[in-house]
Amino acid sequence: MSTTTQNTTSSAFILASWAALLGGFAVFLVGLWNAEMELNEKGYYFAVLILGLFSAITIQKTVRDLQDNLPVTHIYIITCWVAFAIAVGLLCIGLWNAKLLLSEKGFYGVSFFLSLFGAIAVQKNTRDMANQRSAEGDDNEDVGSQFPAE
Repeated sequence: MSTTTQNTTSSAFILASWAALLGGFAVFLVGLWNAEMELNEKGYYFAVLILGLFSAITIQKTVRDLQDNLPVTHIYIITCWVAFAIAVGLLCIGLWNAKLLLSEKGFYGVSFFLSLFGAIAVQKNTRDMANQRSAEGDDNEDVGSQFPAE
C-alpha cells in the first residue's frame, strides 16, 4: 500500500517569496524614480520589468500545467520562453549600452532578477495552496471553480 503525502509550503517561504517580489519590484521602481535618465529610458526599463514578470509567471504556470497533465499547446510554451528571453535580453542590452555606473547597472540587474525569482515563487506558492485547498475539498476560493465546465 502506497501513500502519497502532499508537502505544504512553509509560511517562511511564502513570506520570503512575497518579500523578494515586492522588494525587488519596489527597489527597481525607486531606482528608476531617482535615476538621472530621460523619461523614455525609464519607460523602457519599466516595460522590460513588467514583461519579465509576466513572462516568468506564465512560464511557471505553463510548467505546472504540464506537470499536472493539463493541456498546453507547444506554440504557447515557445511563446512564453521567447517572451522571457526577450525580457532578459532587452534588460542586458539596455544595461550594456546605458551610460550608468557599473554599480547602477548591477543594482538594476539584481533587482530585476530578484523580482523574477519572487514572481516565480509567489506563483508556485499560489498554485500549491490552490491545489491543497482542492485536495481538502474547499474549492470555493479556486478561480476555476467560478466558471461552469464546458
